[in-house]
Amino acid sequence: MPANHRPNAFDTVGVWLRRLATVFAWAGSVVALGVALMVVVSIVGRAVFASPIQGDVELTQLGIALAISLSLPWCQWQRANIIVDFFTQRLSRRTLAALDAVGAFLIALMCALLAWRSAVGAVAVRQAQETTMILSLPMWWTYASLAPGLALAAVVALWQAVEHW
Repeated sequence: MPANHRPNAFDTVGVWLRRLATVFAWAGSVVALGVALMVVVSIVGRAVFASPIQGDVELTQLGIALAISLSLPWCQWQRANIIVDFFTQRLSRRTLAALDAVGAFLIALMCALLAWRSAVGAVAVRQAQETTMILSLPMWWTYASLAPGLALAAVVALWQAVEHW
């Protein structure tokens, strides 16, 4: 940011989005670390004591889905998605910015759609009272846990689309 730049409301929103994306990423990292530790304990328990953690596969699926979802906003903030720039290498900065804006807008739409459908799915699965096979955990927890990360990723991408435009 130039020295004479005065922060405006758009910049302030960006600062808060970055902070929130950072918190989500740290939470996702903690969840992933917890899953990794649980898997190690389960494998050692299986090998040494013939007693793994019951439902370890269910917990791993739930935990990793949550960790990925929580990490998406930070990934989007960092623009860490795969970019194939073979065809755009010789385009002007202005054209590249327009393409980046369109791409970010499309990602925002996709993440918003996924967040919405995850929330709707959580409600439907809760009403059906579906549970996991081994631990009998409510399945709606999984769907509901995906929505916040996807929603924040959508907001970050939308902010970036406006920023590029």
